[in-house]
Amino acid sequence: MTSYSCCLILLLFTWNTAAYGPNQRAQKKGDIILGGLFPIHFGVAAKDQDLKSRPESVECIRYNFRGFRWLQAMIFAIEEINSSPTLLPNMTLGYRIFDTCNTVSKALEATLSFVAQNKIDSLNLDEFCNCSEHIPSTIAVVGATGSGISTAVANLLGLFYIPQVSYASSSRLLSNKNQFKSFLRTIPNDEHQATAMADIIEYFRWNWVGTIAADDDYGRPGIEKFREEAEERDICIDFSELISQYSDEEEIQQVVEVIQNSTARVIVVFSSGPDLEPLIKEIVRRNITGKIWLASEAWASSSLIAMPEFFRVIGSTIGFALKAGQIPGFREFLQKVHPKKSTNNGFAKEFWEETFNCYLPDGSKNSPASTSFHKGHEEGLGAGNGTSAFRPPCTGDENITSVETPYMDYTHLRISYNVYLAVYSIAHALQDIYTCTPGKGLFTNGSCADIKKVEAWQVLKHLRHLNFTNNMGEQVDFDEFGDLVGNYSIINWHLSPEDGSVVFEEVGHYNVYAKKGERLFINENKILWGGFSKEVPFSNCSRDCLPGTRKGIIEGEPTCCFECVDCPDGEYSDETDASACDKCPEDYWSNENHTSCIPKQIEFLAWTEPFGIALTLFAVLGIFLTSFVLGVFTKFRNTPIVKATNRELSYLLLFSLLCCFSSSLFFIGEPQNWTCRLRQPAFGISFVLCISCILVKTNRVLLVFEAKIPTSLHRKWWGLNLQFLLVFLCTFVQIVICVIWLYTAPPSSYRNHELEDEIIFITCHEGSLMALGFLIGYTCLLAAICFFFAFKSRKLPENFNEAKFITFSMLIFFIVWISFIPAYASTYGKFVSAVEVIAILAASFGLLACIFFNKVYIILFKPSRNTIEEVRCSTAAHAFKVAARATLRRSNVSRKRSNSLGGSTGSTPSSSISSKSNHEDPFPLPACAERQRQQQRGCKQKVSFGSGTVTLSLSFEEPQKNAMANRNAKRRNSLEAQNSDDSLMRHRALLPLQ
Repeated sequence: MTSYSCCLILLLFTWNTAAYGPNQRAQKKGDIILGGLFPIHFGVAAKDQDLKSRPESVECIRYNFRGFRWLQAMIFAIEEINSSPTLLPNMTLGYRIFDTCNTVSKALEATLSFVAQNKIDSLNLDEFCNCSEHIPSTIAVVGATGSGISTAVANLLGLFYIPQVSYASSSRLLSNKNQFKSFLRTIPNDEHQATAMADIIEYFRWNWVGTIAADDDYGRPGIEKFREEAEERDICIDFSELISQYSDEEEIQQVVEVIQNSTARVIVVFSSGPDLEPLIKEIVRRNITGKIWLASEAWASSSLIAMPEFFRVIGSTIGFALKAGQIPGFREFLQKVHPKKSTNNGFAKEFWEETFNCYLPDGSKNSPASTSFHKGHEEGLGAGNGTSAFRPPCTGDENITSVETPYMDYTHLRISYNVYLAVYSIAHALQDIYTCTPGKGLFTNGSCADIKKVEAWQVLKHLRHLNFTNNMGEQVDFDEFGDLVGNYSIINWHLSPEDGSVVFEEVGHYNVYAKKGERLFINENKILWGGFSKEVPFSNCSRDCLPGTRKGIIEGEPTCCFECVDCPDGEYSDETDASACDKCPEDYWSNENHTSCIPKQIEFLAWTEPFGIALTLFAVLGIFLTSFVLGVFTKFRNTPIVKATNRELSYLLLFSLLCCFSSSLFFIGEPQNWTCRLRQPAFGISFVLCISCILVKTNRVLLVFEAKIPTSLHRKWWGLNLQFLLVFLCTFVQIVICVIWLYTAPPSSYRNHELEDEIIFITCHEGSLMALGFLIGYTCLLAAICFFFAFKSRKLPENFNEAKFITFSMLIFFIVWISFIPAYASTYGKFVSAVEVIAILAASFGLLACIFFNKVYIILFKPSRNTIEEVRCSTAAHAFKVAARATLRRSNVSRKRSNSLGGSTGSTPSSSISSKSNHEDPFPLPACAERQRQQQRGCKQKVSFGSGTVTLSLSFEEPQKNAMANRNAKRRNSLEAQNSDDSLMRHRALLPLQ
C-alpha cells in the first residue's frame, strides 16, 4: 500500500511537471522554497473536451500585465531578503511561482506541485523511491488572487498545514479558521468593504440601488454582507444579479436588460475585472449611460475595465482601493526585466512579446501562437497595437520605458505592496525560528524548530504569532482570523486631459479604526460624476419628502418607494425624508407647513378683545346708573316717594346691584386661581342680597295691609332691625353654600387642550357643578318666592310696593337664568364666561330698570307727583275700595237674612264715611279731597263690583267745624263702617313705618 501511494504521488508530480514547461514557471533554488500563485493570464481558452483522445491542459489567454508585476514584487522581495545581512543571514530563499490563469483548475494544478513534494517528504519514502535529488519542500505559498481560487487552494493546502498568505483574496468566508486552517492574508476582508459601501450610499442619501456580484466565493459573500448593511440603513435593492466571465451571451443579455429597465442609478458591484468585463462590453454596446458604479476593490482599478472606450458608460465610478505602499528600488527592478537577463523567470519571454507585440525566434512559441496570444490580449486589454496575422521578431533591444502598460504603473502600489508584505511576513516568521532560544519557543516544552529542517506547520505556528514592523513603520500582526486590519482609499475615475487615459483620483478614505460614524471621509469637490459634473446624481425610488411631510408606505412596493404624506395637525417634521412626524409638546401646535411647532394660541375672555370691551362697558354702565340712582335717592331721601319705598332697604338694594354689576368683571381677563374662587361666590351672594331686599320689602307691605288691626307688636315686628335681620339670614344661607363649596372643591384656573387642537382655553374649573347648581338654585328659589309675593301684592298702592314692576323684574330674572342653563351647557372656552357675564348684566339691568327707573323719573321729571297728598290719595283710594268691598259683603248677608225671614226688600246700600282729623291726627286731609270738596260739596263715588254697585259719599270738612259731627256720624254708622274704619286704621298705622 505504501509503495502504491509513493508511485501515485510521483505520478502526480511527474504529470504536474510535464504540464508546466520551463517557460511556464518562475523558479529559483534555495535553502527554503516559497511558492507563488499569480494570475499571469486572465483566463483559459474554451475547448470542447470530447474525450476522444487524452485530455490536454487548456491554454491560458489574455495576458495580465498587473499579474506579472505582482509576480515581480515577490521576486524583488525574495532577492532583497537574500541580500539582507540581518534577515535570515546565511540562508537563501528560493521560489517556485506558477500562473493560475485566474481559474480554479489551473490554481489547483499548480498547488499539487507544492503538495506533492511535501507529501513525499512526510512519508519518508527514500527507502522505496530514488528521491535523493528532489527539490526542497515548499514551506509557504504566497497567493492566490481571487477569493474563489484561494478558497480552493486553501482547502488543499490546509490538509497539509502549509501556510498560505494571500495578497488579494478578501472574502470574509476565508476568515473561518475551522475550514481554512492555514490561510492568512495581507488584505482586509470584505466585511469592512461592504460596510464602507453602505456608508457611501448613505452619505450621498441614495436609497435605491442595484447589486451585481461575481458568482463565486468573493462576490456572493461580499454582496450578502452589503445587503445586511443596506437593510440596517433602509437602503432598498431594486435588483440583484450574479455574473461570471464564463456566462453565456443569453445570461449577459438578461442582466443588461434588468439594468436598462431599472430606475436605480447606483449599481454596487462585487466582482473581479475578468468576471465583470463581458457585462461592461454589452452595456457599452447598448450605450447605457447615466449609471453610478460603486466598485469593490477587486475591479476598482482593473485595467480590463478602466479603459477610455468604456469611460462614457462607467465614468461615474467610485471605488475602493487598498492603501498604497512604498517599495524602494522596485521601479528600477521593474525596468530591468529582460528575457535574456531574467533566466529564472519563465514568464519574462511572454511578457516581452506581449509588451512589444513581437516574438522571440528562439522561444518555444512560434509566430502564429504569439498571434493567438495577441488576439486574446486585444479582446481584454487592448495593449497590443498590431493587427497583422504574424508578429515581427523582437530585437531584444526594445526599451521597456517607451511603452505604457499596467506593468509600469507603479504610482500606486497596492496589491504589489501586499505581495511584498506577504513575503516579508513569511521571512520574519522564519527569522523568529532562526533566532529562537530553546526553552522560549512556541512548541512543546518551549522547544524551537530547526531552521535547516523546518516544516510548513512550524512556519504556520510562527505566522500566527507574528509581530513585526514593516518598512513603512507600521505594525504587522495577524489577528485570530489570520487577517490584517487595514484602511481603504476611495477613488473616482477621471479622464486624463493629457492622453485620454483613465486615472484614479483619490477623493477620500475609510478608516476602519475610527468610531462608527467617523470612519468615512469624502472630498466632494474632487468628485466628477460622469467625468465632468459636480452635481450629485439622484438614485432614490421616490423623491425626497420635504420637511412637513413624512414617508407613506405604498402597498406592494419596497419601503424605499413611498409617497409623501403631509404631517397631521399637531405633528411636525423638520428633516427631509422623515419616516414619521413628531408630536408637538402639549402647549405647542404645528405651524402651517408642519415644519416646526409654535406656541398654541391662548384664549380667554380678555379685556382687550372687542367682546370683553363691550361687556366691560356694559358693566361699568350698570355701575354708573346704579350709582346715579343711589345718588338721586340719597339727595331726595326725605321725599314721599323715597320714604314710601322703604329707603333703607332701597339703599341696601342699590348696593347689592352695585355688587352684581361689579361681580361680572371677575369673569373678564385671564382666569387666575383667586379670580376663579371669587367670581361665583361674589355673583351668588350679590344676587341673593338683592333678591332678599326685594323679598323682605314686598312681604312687609303685604303683611301690614292684610293685618286686621295694626298694633304696636306689628310695628315692632316689622321694624328696620328685623328687616335687616331677615335679609342677613337669607344671604347667610348663600354664604354657607359658598364656604362649603370653596372648602370641599374650590374652583381653579384650568388650561383646556381638548376643545380645539391649536388653542389653549384658559377657563375656570368650577370644582363642583353641584355646588354651582345649589348657588344658582337657591337664588332662583328666593326669586320665585319674591315673585309670588309681588304677584299677590299687585293691588296694593303702587307707592308702597311697585308690585307690577317687581313682577316684571322677576319675570326677566327667570327668563335670563332659565336661558342661561342651556347656553352655559352648550358653549365652551371663553364663551362660557361671556354667557354668564351676559346673564348677570341682563338680570341686574332688569332689576334696576323695573324697580327704580320709574321712581327716578317721577323724582326728577314729575316732582308734582312726589307729594304727601299724592301718597295719601293713593292710600285713601285703596281704603275706599276695601271699605266698599266690606259694605257690599255685609249688605248681601243682610239681604239674604231678610229674604229668609220674609221681610221687605233691602234698599240700595249706602254709606257715608267721614274722616276725622285733628291736630294730633297723623293723617291730614289729602289735597285731592280738598279739590273734590271745592268742586262739589258731597262727593259721591261709585265703586263697581261683580255683584253690585256701591256709592260712596266722601265729605271732607275743616277739622275745627266738623269734629263733633264726624264723631256722631261715626257712632251712628259704627256697625256699618266697621270694616272701612279697620282699613283706614291700617293705613294710618302704616305711615309711621314709612
